[in-house]
Amino acid sequence: MTLDAQKKTILVIEDDQVLKSLISRQLQEFGYNVLSAGCWREAEAVLKRTEPHLIILDIRLPDADGMEVMRRLATDHAVIVLTAFASIQNAVQAVRSGAVAYLSKPMNIDELEVEVKRAIENVELRRSYEFVRDSERAKRPSLMIGHSRALKELERLIDAVAPAPTTVLLGGESGVGKELAAREIHERSPRRSHNYVVLDCCTLHENLFESELFGHEKGAFTGAISQKRGLIEAADGGTLFLDEIGEISQAAQAKLLRVIEARQFRRVGGVKDLTADARIVAATNRDLAAMVQEGRFRADLFYRLSAFAIYVPPLRERREDIPILAKHFLVKHDFSRRLRKELSREAEQALVAYDWPGNVRELRNVMERAIILSGSEPVIHSRHLGLPQDSKKSLGEVKLAFDGEPSLEEVRRFYVEMLFKKYSGHRGKLADALGVSERNLYRLLHRYGLG
Repeated sequence: MTLDAQKKTILVIEDDQVLKSLISRQLQEFGYNVLSAGCWREAEAVLKRTEPHLIILDIRLPDADGMEVMRRLATDHAVIVLTAFASIQNAVQAVRSGAVAYLSKPMNIDELEVEVKRAIENVELRRSYEFVRDSERAKRPSLMIGHSRALKELERLIDAVAPAPTTVLLGGESGVGKELAAREIHERSPRRSHNYVVLDCCTLHENLFESELFGHEKGAFTGAISQKRGLIEAADGGTLFLDEIGEISQAAQAKLLRVIEARQFRRVGGVKDLTADARIVAATNRDLAAMVQEGRFRADLFYRLSAFAIYVPPLRERREDIPILAKHFLVKHDFSRRLRKELSREAEQALVAYDWPGNVRELRNVMERAIILSGSEPVIHSRHLGLPQDSKKSLGEVKLAFDGEPSLEEVRRFYVEMLFKKYSGHRGKLADALGVSERNLYRLLHRYGLG
């Protein structure tokens, strides 16, 4: 028995009893453990109690469509197709449907041995690769920083959609981290080993947008001195992130729709239909549904893009993440790291109380400015932050989110919890914001389990 054959099980599904016995005997002589079935019903019974490393399948079965059976098996097993009706067309169809090899009758024993050995080696290599890939992915830290309920919900949606080829639309205010979310979708998808390509739609003129996205042919316009491949081709097999998709023109919208629906496009100035398998992830801070109603955005493109919509929450809806992000920016800033700095308790409370209209991008800028202003001081105080003086008093916009119609008690609890997070549990400020005495505040906090 060879090392390759040790403990490897092969299932032979063949209705010709003589050929089935011959194949089984030969495989056993090669050192494999062999199971056999004369029809699909018998094969199903075998598959319920064992997991073969390889299946050799006769494409013509007495009780099932062999090609359909092969497609079902190929999702979880390596399958070698065996048939007496060999043709190039059938071979191509079988391989496209998932078969690892295609053998014709009468069968050459040497060829059988080679194909079986190769198929099992490929299965082992693929499993080893998937193990290493998944292990490395598990070690890779998420780009999304924090542990708030809103962020966990965002990560749950990303995990749900990442493995699928579905087009994704990311919505949310400017600066919330939509590009980070798009990058996470790519990194958690089967496309992670291919290119992740970004196109900022709001910085390009209409003609330049089409040239960047689809490429152009030589002589398509003045200055087009050579052919240029577009970003859609660069993202083939990977992910194309279209930032601020609401900014593109109606003409570009129509061409983008064709790419999503048919995977086809033409370079600017070209006449050939080209194909690209790029997953589209788009982002916008606009209300595309309202733009559709106003006739400024194509309804068909909107419905295609929003096949799976994800809302990226603003920073004021995940206040418990603010100190974590601030400390992250203290460590990860791009300039001098000569002095390790810390946030004072007062500065941390000021950061949490502020409503952050510019979201994470604004927080990063504030922290970088504070690092500079604090100079050689090891502690960053609130005076270094440069936040508006009335930031601690302003509640900004208050949003209530409930699954059904809330009771008055539920609304009260939600509001108290929101202010508790905003003022980092500071009882004086919290009592002042609620308009109650500190004694009554203590009772409220005790009732809602807020220490």
